[in-house]
Amino acid sequence: MPRPLAPTYQDRRWELPPDAVVHHGTVDDAVRVLAGRTMTALTGAGVSTDSGIPDYRSPDSPKRAPMTYQQFVADEAFRRHYWARNHVGWQVVRRTEPNAGHRALAALEDRGVVRGVITQNVDLLHEDAGSRHVIDLHGRYDRVICLQCSRVISRAHLADRLDALNPGFIESVLADGATVADIETAPDADAVIEQTSHFVPAACEFCGGVLKPEIVYFGENVPRERVERAYALVDDADALLVAGTSLTVMSGLRFVRHAAKAGKPVVVVNRGETRGDPLATLKVDDGVTETLVALADRL
Repeated sequence: MPRPLAPTYQDRRWELPPDAVVHHGTVDDAVRVLAGRTMTALTGAGVSTDSGIPDYRSPDSPKRAPMTYQQFVADEAFRRHYWARNHVGWQVVRRTEPNAGHRALAALEDRGVVRGVITQNVDLLHEDAGSRHVIDLHGRYDRVICLQCSRVISRAHLADRLDALNPGFIESVLADGATVADIETAPDADAVIEQTSHFVPAACEFCGGVLKPEIVYFGENVPRERVERAYALVDDADALLVAGTSLTVMSGLRFVRHAAKAGKPVVVVNRGETRGDPLATLKVDDGVTETLVALADRL
């Protein structure tokens, strides 16, 4: 029987129950749990913060409300505002380079320890670091889909069209002496700029339909086929390593529940609480990059 789809990908407030039991430990403890086992890695925005991409939920992250699918499809003015910000933000994300944590997971895959990566990120930094078996759970920032005809184009191609429709726009939103790298940008390439009413978005060049980044927005479901591949990747390994995610949304938490139910060791590496802590065999409350590097050195 196929698994039911998880609830829609949306933010929810949560806190650990006061009686939750969390097994805290160190990198040494993580090595003891994971030694001799293959693992699947489940990663979130915290893996990419050391590459310069801020996350949504860490204590030092700026407060922001990610866009919902319903907002995007229902409001033309909202879409204009979004595409203007994305046109700037994607320039930042595409210049971002993988950090040592990404490279550590790629090295573990090369040695056959990591079977693959399920990432909630859309930045493609795992692929850039050399990971070959990656499931981009929430899509990819470098592709755009038409909501009417379903044609997919590259974000680079759309950038050329948007530049032609909006000559000088990027320069107009930069402060004197600033570059796009100076603009605060979210994990989904949403840049913080305010003056967007003069921006001209592009329609699908094939049918005139609405274009949308091929990213799973809050309020959407992850495609079933992608979810099933991710479950199979968890099943294919002896353990689950969770890195850099608070597991606030069910989109990622379901894989932790799945692994725990199957009796597989689950190691969570994250600064601060995660919704999956009570399910974890071990919680390492430490920096993600340095912990992944240490694991790669010792496993």
